[in-house]
Amino acid sequence: MKTIIVSVLLAMGAGSLAGEPARAQANVALGAPTSPPIGWVQFCQDNAGECVSRTMAPATITLTETSWRRIVKINADVNKEIHAITDQEHWGAPEVWSYPIDGKGDCEDYVLEKRRRLVEAGFPLNALLITVVRDLKGDGHAVLTVKTDRGDFVLDNQVGKIVAWKETGYRFIKRQSDENPMRWVSLGGIDTRTVAAQR
Repeated sequence: MKTIIVSVLLAMGAGSLAGEPARAQANVALGAPTSPPIGWVQFCQDNAGECVSRTMAPATITLTETSWRRIVKINADVNKEIHAITDQEHWGAPEVWSYPIDGKGDCEDYVLEKRRRLVEAGFPLNALLITVVRDLKGDGHAVLTVKTDRGDFVLDNQVGKIVAWKETGYRFIKRQSDENPMRWVSLGGIDTRTVAAQR
């Protein structure tokens, strides 16, 4: 069964699992509590029912052939269905987090939609963490970190392939706490290019 799962993960775009399984299992190191992004604050004001402060036990998703296929499909579907557009073009404002109900959105909107669909598919909310990074151009960017029993993976609208967080080349700034979605924790600006180089 383990061989089948690894084969599927490789075929679906998680090649980092096969060659170095011990390293692929690493999770992002968490830092001190920090302030949430202003867009998240605004989103919660507009969607109070989805932003309830509650303490939960941290969770991870057990990767099976079925769960991995579901994650990959949701990621691909959202990336394909949403037309990328800046908040300024879309809303006339620099930063607006919202569900892409009109089929348009920027990175945060992709993340919110992926998170919503994964929760609807039965995945635990506290294993699906909105994460703020600096992308390869040094720009602010949002991705969804999925915590699994094989490590943290990143769902990204800029890259179709789901990869382990260490394979992104991004600098990780902050993310939701896995114990309370209303709390955010610093990731210390971890530069994954440096992490990858230290292997």
